[in-house]
Amino acid sequence: MLVPKITSTLTLDPSLQQALSLLPFTLYTDEQQAVASIESGYASAWADIASAAQAKDLLNSGLSVAVLAPTQLDATIDTSRIAFRYSAADVAAHGLKSIVECAIAEGVQRAGAVVLELTADQINEATLLADGGKPLLVQLVNAASAKLLGTDGPVRVLVELVGDGSWTIGMLSRLAGAGADAVVSADQLALDPQEGQLALGEAFIAASGLVSDRADGLFTTVVVDEQRVCLGVVYSNAASVAAALAAAQGVYWSRKRGLWHKGATSGATQTLLSVAVDCDSDVLSFRVRQNGAGFCHHNTRTCFGPVAGISQLAQVVAERRDNAPEGSYTRRLFGDEQLLRAKLLEEATELADASSKSDVAFEAADLLYFVMVKCAAHGVTLADIERSLDLKHRKVVRRPGNAKPQFAAAVASATKPEAPSAIARTSILSADIRPAQPGEQIRMRVYADSELTTVERDALQQRPIIDSEEIMRRVRPIVDAVRANGDAAVLEFTAKFDRVKLDHTVIRAPFEVPALSDAVRAAIDQAYSNVHAFHSAQLGADTCIETMPGVKCSRFSRAIERVGLYVPGGTAVLPSSALMLGVPAQVAGCREIVLATPPRSDGSIVPEVLYVAHKVGATAIVKAGGAQAIAAMAYGTETVPKVDKICGPGNQYVTAAKMLAQNDTAAMVAIDMPAGPSEVLVVADATSIPAYVASDLLSQAEHGPDSQVVLLAVDLTDEQLAAIEAQVHEQASRLPRVDIVRQSIPKSYCLRVASMADAIHFSNAYGPEHLILQNDRASDYVADVINAGSVFVGPYSPESCGDYASGTNHTLPTYGFSKMYSGVNTGTFVKHITSQELTREGLANIAQTVMTLAEVEELEAHRNAVAIRLRDM
Repeated sequence: MLVPKITSTLTLDPSLQQALSLLPFTLYTDEQQAVASIESGYASAWADIASAAQAKDLLNSGLSVAVLAPTQLDATIDTSRIAFRYSAADVAAHGLKSIVECAIAEGVQRAGAVVLELTADQINEATLLADGGKPLLVQLVNAASAKLLGTDGPVRVLVELVGDGSWTIGMLSRLAGAGADAVVSADQLALDPQEGQLALGEAFIAASGLVSDRADGLFTTVVVDEQRVCLGVVYSNAASVAAALAAAQGVYWSRKRGLWHKGATSGATQTLLSVAVDCDSDVLSFRVRQNGAGFCHHNTRTCFGPVAGISQLAQVVAERRDNAPEGSYTRRLFGDEQLLRAKLLEEATELADASSKSDVAFEAADLLYFVMVKCAAHGVTLADIERSLDLKHRKVVRRPGNAKPQFAAAVASATKPEAPSAIARTSILSADIRPAQPGEQIRMRVYADSELTTVERDALQQRPIIDSEEIMRRVRPIVDAVRANGDAAVLEFTAKFDRVKLDHTVIRAPFEVPALSDAVRAAIDQAYSNVHAFHSAQLGADTCIETMPGVKCSRFSRAIERVGLYVPGGTAVLPSSALMLGVPAQVAGCREIVLATPPRSDGSIVPEVLYVAHKVGATAIVKAGGAQAIAAMAYGTETVPKVDKICGPGNQYVTAAKMLAQNDTAAMVAIDMPAGPSEVLVVADATSIPAYVASDLLSQAEHGPDSQVVLLAVDLTDEQLAAIEAQVHEQASRLPRVDIVRQSIPKSYCLRVASMADAIHFSNAYGPEHLILQNDRASDYVADVINAGSVFVGPYSPESCGDYASGTNHTLPTYGFSKMYSGVNTGTFVKHITSQELTREGLANIAQTVMTLAEVEELEAHRNAVAIRLRDM
């Protein structure tokens, strides 16, 4: 293929400039010229670029391919959009053979094209048979042809002539025979060549390797329109190709009349848009804008009959713009902008609401009609739309793609269901569950264990099923946007979800901590001291034992270097979560502690959280919440440090983002545990104090509408249970968050059981986040607990103490995950490494065992690694 090269110093004749724009692609040395050619709608533009950052900007502006030195590669750019240039200096320094080998091993594998700068002698050398095989250039082209770039075809190989020599038609043909493209300076090409110049048409045919399979030597030529719909098949030769390029029109070779200027007599002329050669180099393609009645002499647009579909629609609408009868509907649409606007909105809405395949197709067709009327009214063609699509496709930096607020709000309002009379749950026992209304008693459902079937009992142990697919569908675009667009996406989502517009995302230590009251500061200091003491005690000693004489095995711990701590915001201020996550990370010795929390309405961080961040030695605070904060820490952004592990509670969207990141090997990030709504299970008997029991139930119920609390009433009378119920209603009615409790308590339940054995059995099957034992001799039953996040023993151990200041951690597994996960602890922030050291004696003692097992597994290299040492003993 002929690739014209245009430098900033060249002044080209306008006719030649136009002719060059018809070729498949052009190489520019000046980025501004490249951008100008893109904006002018010329063929694909390539450009020599100095840096990866520059390349990214230009590719985002529509540049087809950026030509870079291999050292400038940016891994975030699609390799099909990059070409590696191997300079004349590279060839001179390392030799032609070495550079070709490098291009095969590196360029072909990591780029979409390679550009070699060669002298005339080197081109001759590269196209001659190499020692013992194919020419060097053929070897490179074969390797490139085997590497397909998805739907973009194989890797291309371009050769640019440098030095004192000039291109000849013979050199272009030889290069094409090897399968490579020729980069020719535009000043060596001409429509009317002078001495030292090549005729453009002849150079194009030679560099394309175009051949004819016909006895008369004519080239089969397929003519297509702007949408690449085939109009017909004609023939060309060197003379007609030269005339077509010079006139920028459809010019062919008639087997009867010779040179044929299409439409010269009928008026059905063609504006030539581009020329190309097929993959076998035996067919030409002319892409044209067809004028007049059509291509065929029967006055149809194509030689294969009339067009159909969108192409026909565009043609008909464009014609009716100019000649629609007065009073016709089309004339009304073109003359009434308000009517057209209303119809566009109407049909778009109907398409959005369509659900079946036939309805979607029907409504899409209606919308397309009005879209084409809108386009025709503004002189926009299908080709203009396709060009816009192509430019969008070439962008390397994508917008998140979120709906504008007014449309998102309209959809939410239109699809928001009426408040249900019952709260949807998945339990078979959940019929007619609804929130308690003001004035109604706030009470739990009550079941008797002795009256339940096994299926019903199992159902009580289940949590509400969350539609994880729907949540993932909502979260994945957020995560993808942050991964692609970094800080810009985080700021956009913070403005959208938290309604806070920020100019930066991260603040770094040291932090400016606002003044706190003495009481609050003292409370945080006391909690910090207790949590620190408990988690410091969890640091275990390293292990080292001799498993047999001469075989020493050890295990030692190392802190995870970079950790991200998510501290929720929203309905509550949670400095306690910052403590529970930050202190064990600090104790473990994590080098980098990144804390993420939603900002307040003024863009600041909650002062109490900021103070805790200071105390635990946080290195940075990300002013963001939700999935966007998790994604920022998982992948890193321009300012948010990438972390190795993310810990912390959050809503279902936070949990979904953590799961997505953990499952993406590109993120290389771990999480502490899955999480769900907060929950507590309280065991009470006749010795329990009703007010205490109720307070513990409510301390979890106020977290959120989805919080679940369970009371196991051990052999309580009706009167004793009624006393607890009365306390639940009385205390709940006084809470500031009573509206939340009115929703969560009716979804929760009390199960009456006959004995403590039954209670412990049910609790272990349920696996609560918090287990509170308020029964007689409570400490005696701790040994029977198998599954629980944290246990609170006795009447003076309210769950609130563990939440804030006793020393244990409150970041615990929910949703039954306590059956396989631990709560956050110092071990959450460390990893363990094992080592082994064998002496000569130790290897001799264990050698036969290792070799025998290796032979059983047929791993000979494993066996040999021992045997080779034994021979030296």
